[in-house]
Amino acid sequence: MPIKVRSLDQDSLAVWDRFVRAMPAGTFCHLAGWAQVIQTAFGHTPYYIYAERDGAMTGVLPLVRVKTRLFGDSLVSNPFCVYGGPLAADADSHAALVDHAEALMRQTGVSATEFRYREPPDFPVEDGWIDRPDLYVTFRKAITADHDANMKAIPRKQRAMVRKGIQLGLTSEAGQDVKTLHRVYAESVRNLGTPVFPRRYFRVLMATFGKDADVVTIRRDGTPVASVLNFYFRDEVLPYYGGGTQEARACAGNDFMYWEVMRRAADRGCRMFDFGRSKLGTGAYAFKHNWGFEASKLHYRFRLKPGGSIPDHNPLNPKYRLFIAAWKRLPLPVANAVGPFIVRGLG
Repeated sequence: MPIKVRSLDQDSLAVWDRFVRAMPAGTFCHLAGWAQVIQTAFGHTPYYIYAERDGAMTGVLPLVRVKTRLFGDSLVSNPFCVYGGPLAADADSHAALVDHAEALMRQTGVSATEFRYREPPDFPVEDGWIDRPDLYVTFRKAITADHDANMKAIPRKQRAMVRKGIQLGLTSEAGQDVKTLHRVYAESVRNLGTPVFPRRYFRVLMATFGKDADVVTIRRDGTPVASVLNFYFRDEVLPYYGGGTQEARACAGNDFMYWEVMRRAADRGCRMFDFGRSKLGTGAYAFKHNWGFEASKLHYRFRLKPGGSIPDHNPLNPKYRLFIAAWKRLPLPVANAVGPFIVRGLG
């Protein structure tokens, strides 16, 4: 039977998510809810499409147009997500989704289309597409239901930091407190020289994904020192947006936080801890490696307009060095007011 490519609508939402959850290569970043999240929080236009054969869904592509004055115009699968790209049951469905994305690229006139594969696709490399040079990796590791075994699997020096947090009497709570999360996260990213997301984004994420998301916050003597927004997908936990205050360093707040995420996730049946994306040579890369996680290269693939180059909107780009240094010195209220207007183009 011929393959048809259709746009996601209300009637296909549930079928889309069932397909994603059934596919071995499916990820939380492929779920249909992201379309509404990104459109509501940032105003970008989603072009979520799926392949269909004989009435059955055979592939999905969560594609979004990200257009801003500062950072250009591109199609991304999936922006604000570390994974994405076409997810298909067979080569023909994969090809149909890619062909549709290329046609949309010509129609909209965007400068680039980006597919964020977690692993190399099982199907042939798309003609005319190029891979990003090594930059991003992800860290994933199996965990068990046994807390003691999970603790012992953490390398000795890092394990000592977790125990320091325990000995200092740090406490954790899990819920939907995005207000506290945003306050802690905003301070953390400002100190790194990075614009913060609007609080509304976190609220929309929680409202959209419901029981598949939570916020774990760490307190010392009642004061929040670290907080992280986590996603749950099948038997995986993905600590996604997290940070700590200056005090977190002195009391091992971040170390204790990720242990608490792991402990709580194990209790709810998770058997895979996805520490997420980091850039090579960064402090985040070293932190995750110190937990005993091995890095796996992420496979990001691009189709560019003639004469174009791969977008490079990451903090390691030398042209952003002065901006980052200046941002670190901004008063927090100013950074929180201006940041959301900038970050909408950094998906």
